[in-house]
Amino acid sequence: MPATDWVTISALATAGGTLVLAAATFASVRSANRAARVAERSLLAGLRPLLVPSKLDDPPQKVGFADDKWVVAEGGRGVAEVGDSAIYLVIPLRNVGAGIAVLHGWNFIPELRRDNVHAEPEGFTRLTRDLYVPVSDVGFWQGTFRDPGTPEFAAARRAIEARSPLTVDLLYGDHEGGQRMISRYALLPRDDGGWLASAGRHWNVDRGDPR
Repeated sequence: MPATDWVTISALATAGGTLVLAAATFASVRSANRAARVAERSLLAGLRPLLVPSKLDDPPQKVGFADDKWVVAEGGRGVAEVGDSAIYLVIPLRNVGAGIAVLHGWNFIPELRRDNVHAEPEGFTRLTRDLYVPVSDVGFWQGTFRDPGTPEFAAARRAIEARSPLTVDLLYGDHEGGQRMISRYALLPRDDGGWLASAGRHWNVDRGDPR
């Protein structure tokens, strides 16, 4: 009978054991990575804001501007006011998301927009003050045009004085600076001279859209 090659058998057994261990390690790493991704998604979902216009029965908010101009934004009603050297805009907001909202910038459109096109984040007007909206609470956005000689000022003035519907896109994110979104709001003229705030579309900037 041929002699048993124990060295070869031992080597094969070791190789087989190593292969099994490698497979188990690979499966364990995949499972750990999957669990980490689930945990990360859960964490991000807990920080994610979503801003809509405040409700009609929400309390009014008194909003001040840098030139000591003050306006009052009633629940669900925006402000679009033309002054001698400035145009004042306000939209009262409610955060229906899970995390604090930090507003970054805005883009004003002097007409009602229903398309699926928005400016890139770099094209938004940056805010000059920090504006936060707490979870399940109200806050506001404010913006101004201050140079009557610019085309943007003239276009905004014409639209507001003509009582035309207006569009404002807001760029905001969570308090960590991520999960940016762009939400589109309309300011619709009311018979009493005010403006009704309405939400149109929401786009994700830092992650894929659900639709």
